[in-house]
Amino acid sequence: MPDVTAERRSALRHAMILAAEVIELPRGTKLNARTADISRTGCYIDTLNPIPQGSDVRVRFTHGEETFVASARVIYLSYGLGMGLAYTKVEEEQLARLDRWFADTGPEF
Repeated sequence: MPDVTAERRSALRHAMILAAEVIELPRGTKLNARTADISRTGCYIDTLNPIPQGSDVRVRFTHGEETFVASARVIYLSYGLGMGLAYTKVEEEQLARLDRWFADTGPEF
């Protein structure tokens, strides 16, 4: 029997609560929420009203005076709880910014 709890993520997650703006493309529907955890490849967004699975979105996270911006896709939903996003396009300087933020946080999981 396969191990259904096996970790499938390719990057370590960091428990970070960040202000998040998620814009559904191409409709432009804007959602203000927060992250629960974040990595170099995606994140989990806490929200009562997630955007439909498979939707393309643009995300913006705020940490202090800095922002992180990326294109992403909604990979999975937890109705009434949130949604998991996988980044589809991230500029190198944005990843470097994330790495700086991670260096300031506690251990990853």
